[in-house]
Amino acid sequence: MTIKANDVIVPMDVPKAVRGDYIKNYLAITRYTGRLMLLAGDQKVEHLNDDFFGAGIHPDNSDPEHLFKIASLSKIGVFATQLGLIARYGMRYPDIPYLVKLNSKTNLVKTSQSDPISQQWLEVQQVVDFRNNSGLNISAVGYTVYPGSEYEGEMFHQAAQIVYNAHQYGLITVLWMYPRGKAVADEKDPHLIAGATGVAACLGSDFVKVNYPKKEGYESGEIFKEAVQAAGRTKVICAGGSSDDVESFLKRLHDQIHVSGAAGNATGRNIHQKSLEDAIRMSNAIYAITVEEGSVEEALEIYHSK
Repeated sequence: MTIKANDVIVPMDVPKAVRGDYIKNYLAITRYTGRLMLLAGDQKVEHLNDDFFGAGIHPDNSDPEHLFKIASLSKIGVFATQLGLIARYGMRYPDIPYLVKLNSKTNLVKTSQSDPISQQWLEVQQVVDFRNNSGLNISAVGYTVYPGSEYEGEMFHQAAQIVYNAHQYGLITVLWMYPRGKAVADEKDPHLIAGATGVAACLGSDFVKVNYPKKEGYESGEIFKEAVQAAGRTKVICAGGSSDDVESFLKRLHDQIHVSGAAGNATGRNIHQKSLEDAIRMSNAIYAITVEEGSVEEALEIYHSK
């Protein structure tokens, strides 16, 4: 499935002068398909070192540069991480397409102690200045929102400002939308996930990343349709989640995209917790399903190839 410049729907908050930049960035990170394969590398804040060191995690993953090596040597749409890491390692990896994550928080403060809030670290203008000074390929920005938190209003405001300002420079936006807080009984309720994707659409985001819903009584192919419909022209991508065996992960990914209607995925741990060699093959297998219309069997063949 290949799309052209004329197929891209440009939001009306993108100034005419940068419409070409927006289209270029959109086509680049979706590899001319409209589907997004996002390599998630923002967990060093979100989960501290839990995802990078310990039982079942390859020693390669203890070095932050491991993320950049994967992003540069494998097929991806965009690599998402914090600006600080990009500034430290980007000079060696100028060809990676980057998404700058504009907020992050640790998992130390539990919901039982306080509802979650993740404050914006940087302004979009600072990201644009960095892009212009570094010459790096920064195509997008991202931000996490927790609908249901008592602080949701503050995060909605920040998210709306980020989306609007990013579009002024032709950048693509991805909102991480995770219903969370004392008011949220079931974070993976399909109706609630649909509500979250609808909020992302109202905030004007180009993509929204959510956890795939889970609830008894739903057919596997039907459980996600409400969320896709609620998002309208905002495309929905699914979080990869914790590490799983390769075949199960790829089968689930295939169904999420080709049965349930997701427009891509955001995968971190299921890629970077492996050795560099295995991580590259896993990334390429995920890319095959997401972007190249590959089957599970074809993706497994890529992963097991030497």
